[in-house]
Amino acid sequence: MNDDEHLPPASPVGDDGVVTSNPWGSLRRFTAARIALGRSGVSQPTAPQLEFQLAHARARDAVHLALDHAALGDALQASSGLPCLSLHSAAASRDIYLQRPDLGRRLDDTSRQALLDRPREGGSDGAGYDLAFVIADGLSALAIEQNARPFLNVLMARLAAESWSLAPLSIVRQGRVAVGDEVGELLGARAVVVLVGERPGLSSPDSMGLYLTWAPKTGLTDAARNCISNVRPAGLTYNDAAFKLHYLLSESRQRQLSGVALKDETTTDNTLLDAPQRNFLLDLD
Repeated sequence: MNDDEHLPPASPVGDDGVVTSNPWGSLRRFTAARIALGRSGVSQPTAPQLEFQLAHARARDAVHLALDHAALGDALQASSGLPCLSLHSAAASRDIYLQRPDLGRRLDDTSRQALLDRPREGGSDGAGYDLAFVIADGLSALAIEQNARPFLNVLMARLAAESWSLAPLSIVRQGRVAVGDEVGELLGARAVVVLVGERPGLSSPDSMGLYLTWAPKTGLTDAARNCISNVRPAGLTYNDAAFKLHYLLSESRQRQLSGVALKDETTTDNTLLDAPQRNFLLDLD
């Protein structure tokens, strides 16, 4: 390109001029992905390389970070007014959890018995709850510690105007998405929403996922669930995620289904859809 000098460099160019900027540098404002990093000879410049190593370290730390379930339970109970149950998956340790995904999808014997021993409650006729929330550390306890409580605060404000009977909040350590099916079934909930730490990316070690299942029971597949991903301040905001989940919950309860049969037909901003669409490649200056 003849006008490379008008594009911002991907990395600081030293006094010796050894770093060559990338002509696609202006596209970086559209994404957090590592694009247009420039080069030094045939290699990556030092600054982006160090940033990559730092992001990789943060992602690994997020995977191995232990969830402070006691502190989280106290915070959730104080903000929601709901009791919190402390549960554990069949994966006895983090190493086992990472090596045996199947064990993270089921409760251990102690947790299962604790739920079986609870009296069946919920609703005016005691026939069970409308909705249960399961909070699982997943692959990023950091995501749960940072996002679970503020997101639930926003969602609860939407649900408060409607007649939802809510089960106690369940915090599952070493849990994966499918563990919510067993918890929901044992609590007698008509629907379950699992808040889980997603697999960390190199730009998002704190991303939380939401999974909705109608009529939860052990053995369901992903086809029975609706997923809302990347819930965090730098991704899908709490307000937007709560708006989408509230819509799905309402439709799920009305139609008594979830998963591939239930589509998310919401938009967070209708004006964006009505506006003429431009090609971002034409907006470089």
